[in-house]
Amino acid sequence: MPREYLLVDGYNMIHAWQELKELAEVSLESARQKLLDMLSNYKGTQKTHIIVVFDAYLVKGNVGSIYQYHNISVVYTKEAETADHFIERVVNRLPKYDKVSVATSDGLEQMIILGEGGQRMTAQELRQRVLQEQKEIRKKYIENKPPKNNLLADNIDKDALDWIEALRKQK
Repeated sequence: MPREYLLVDGYNMIHAWQELKELAEVSLESARQKLLDMLSNYKGTQKTHIIVVFDAYLVKGNVGSIYQYHNISVVYTKEAETADHFIERVVNRLPKYDKVSVATSDGLEQMIILGEGGQRMTAQELRQRVLQEQKEIRKKYIENKPPKNNLLADNIDKDALDWIEALRKQK
């Protein structure tokens, strides 16, 4: 059975999404964290495997790392390897029957991904999908939210309520 993958160029999203770009000006770590949280929430409603790739190619001696953040995979590339190169390698190595989408605003990278058999998604397309899913999650939460005064008496049958009332009056 084919699997679905979404590879995300992390720093590309941070610089393309206005709210993350502004946050990165204050703290790049906070912008990365917010992106990961947003994509993790998005993944909660999707069947696709999400892999977020961050460039770490300028870090001397960096061997790279891969870890799980909640329900998504996070990759920091090794020294001298860009996120684009890592993503191209992954797309090239995945079985051709798997569905692979790549989110980046890099036009050249989008063309390379298409040539490798992947599907492209712009940074703004991914942002719109993530924001739309956030709205849907909020809507479902509000519709299924328990009453504000979630009292015991609101949730038990009349016989049990009468019995409790009789006990209360016996004091």
